[in-house]
Amino acid sequence: MRYALNVQYRGKNYAGSQIQFEGGKQIMQPTIQGELEKAISTLIGVRKAEPDRRNTPEGTDTKTGDANNIRPIKTIFSGRTDRGVNSLGQVAHFDYDKEIVASDFIYHVNEILPEDISVSDLRIVPQSFHAQKSAKARYYRYELINRRYKQAFDGDILRVKYDLDIERMQYALNFLLGEHDFSSFKSSGTLNPSKVCFISRAEVEKQGDRVFIHLEGNRFLYNMVRTIVGTLLEIEGHKLPLEHMKNVLEAKDRRKAGQTVSPYGLTLMKVEY
Repeated sequence: MRYALNVQYRGKNYAGSQIQFEGGKQIMQPTIQGELEKAISTLIGVRKAEPDRRNTPEGTDTKTGDANNIRPIKTIFSGRTDRGVNSLGQVAHFDYDKEIVASDFIYHVNEILPEDISVSDLRIVPQSFHAQKSAKARYYRYELINRRYKQAFDGDILRVKYDLDIERMQYALNFLLGEHDFSSFKSSGTLNPSKVCFISRAEVEKQGDRVFIHLEGNRFLYNMVRTIVGTLLEIEGHKLPLEHMKNVLEAKDRRKAGQTVSPYGLTLMKVEY
């Protein structure tokens, strides 16, 4: 059977959501996927066949509770989030040949997971379901503080000291709607050769001294959301013409866009199927 689950996390303490490899070897840094697989495997992992101990030397440890004796559960995520990026709606799937009671699973796996990772839902899905390939849309939200002075509980969220004009920002964002080549907003680390994305929502709102930028699309390139936000702030900070966003988009040149801003205000809110 195939199971899908929703994963929530604060990304500050992790090297991104997914396990990374280099030269065919796993990079030994903490990831959301690594912690999730370890927790699920501890809870429901299938134990490997017991070795034949008839000729085991006396004094050898033969306990079966060893984590090395558990065949790990592998997960597939809807997509990669970078170091420091949060999630309220990440989706992952895994295969398991027994029926799982969702309420018991959620309770126990959350007791095993670190404090900054949790599972909020578990459901059976068709075998054809694929957390990444079946996704139709992804919704990201970037939060920043628009205030001249700091406060004790600002945390790691980006603070912009100059006044932001929400109407100007919305006008600039509107140029991103629809299907475009977003090469100007991609990081050099983008491996996927396709740079075309369809953006169905690009909105900005202000609540008190907090500014939220909402972006929803069928797919996003590596660092794309953070570079869009950086370009918005460049337009506002230097009072550039609003058509600057359009010019950057059409240039298909990363050098024309703004800086890639801090990841700490970015949250994957929802994945649509």
